[in-house]
Amino acid sequence: MLEGELSDPRIAPSYVTEVVLAPGGKSCRVFIAVNGNAEEEDSTLEGLMAARAFIRTEIRYRMGVRHVPEITFAIDRSEKMEARMDELLGRMEKRKTKLAKKVAAKESSAAATK
Repeated sequence: MLEGELSDPRIAPSYVTEVVLAPGGKSCRVFIAVNGNAEEEDSTLEGLMAARAFIRTEIRYRMGVRHVPEITFAIDRSEKMEARMDELLGRMEKRKTKLAKKVAAKESSAAATK
């Protein structure tokens, strides 16, 4: 539904990462990952919130159920945070390797002078 049925120009390319249904099934939170910057995330969230009634109606018809939970949308930033953590860990590993090489070079030069 996100890929083509919602014609709101505010909705950037995005995909659903997780749906959390509250106990009792009266509400759910849909986590969305947006391929874009923070501004596109905000506009996508606004567009999806504006289309909530349409989305609920479509879910009701497609699933053939009587009651559809209230939907709230949230931006899922876990993949971006994971990528950033991987980048930082990579930097730390490089620094550690560089420092180990310097220490080894100092030790070998100190041993050679004795």
